[in-house]
Amino acid sequence: MPELPEVEVVRRGLAEHLSNTTVLSCEVLHARANRGQESPLAPQLVGRRITGWHRRGKFLWAALDDDRALMVHLGMSGQMIVGDPGTATSPHIRIRVHCDNGRELCFIDQRTFGRWLLCETDAEGTPVPAQHIALDPLDPRFNELETARKMRASKASIKSVLLNQSLISGVGNIYADESLWAAGIKPTRPAYRLRRRDILNLISAVQEVMHRALAAGGTSFDSLYVNVNGASGYFSRSLNAYGQTGEPCARCGTPIRRVAFANRSTHYCPSCQTL
Repeated sequence: MPELPEVEVVRRGLAEHLSNTTVLSCEVLHARANRGQESPLAPQLVGRRITGWHRRGKFLWAALDDDRALMVHLGMSGQMIVGDPGTATSPHIRIRVHCDNGRELCFIDQRTFGRWLLCETDAEGTPVPAQHIALDPLDPRFNELETARKMRASKASIKSVLLNQSLISGVGNIYADESLWAAGIKPTRPAYRLRRRDILNLISAVQEVMHRALAAGGTSFDSLYVNVNGASGYFSRSLNAYGQTGEPCARCGTPIRRVAFANRSTHYCPSCQTL
């Protein structure tokens, strides 16, 4: 599933090509892509002006001129492809939109776990379904000290805490493993047993890893994650822990270990991730 860097890459592409443009037509080609919508999406979206594209953690949305939002969840395989009409030819196009700037937006979702949802917003413009999501570590309003306090109050493992979107959003399995490796923290360590400075160091590692991933266009292991132009990210070349089972640790040379933990694959160095 795309994590914060991948969703932010998509958001930036959409903001570049599809801001301040009006929806001329909308086709919903697969009902699951708009599940949960009480009224059909197309009649409500046609004629609406997209004023901007926003994100919190893994949640992405278009702000509309009627103070509602078009929230997009990419799921496991969702892609937002922008181009001239007819550019996207995938058999897995679920929603197709034409805008008054001549651009076509296609939502492609092979596994159909993603969806679009037109919804109300709060006073700050955040979609109601995303209000429970915490600020992410790249948000200018993100408070490191307050987040560290909440993280240290948990008796869960530090990796589970990192994946808790109500505490810190946007971090998934890939960037949790990478950040814990960068901070030298064992994934199974209970969060409350870490010092405040250890947690703050981890938050700093999360921010640094995500900035590097953004600069590389995100992480792509297959064709399911691409940006709005159909290009893959290449941060996978820079991974130090995730997916590196048996490879020598870049810091100490010990083979990276993979374990099943909290229903996920977790990758870490057993020698230098000792905190």
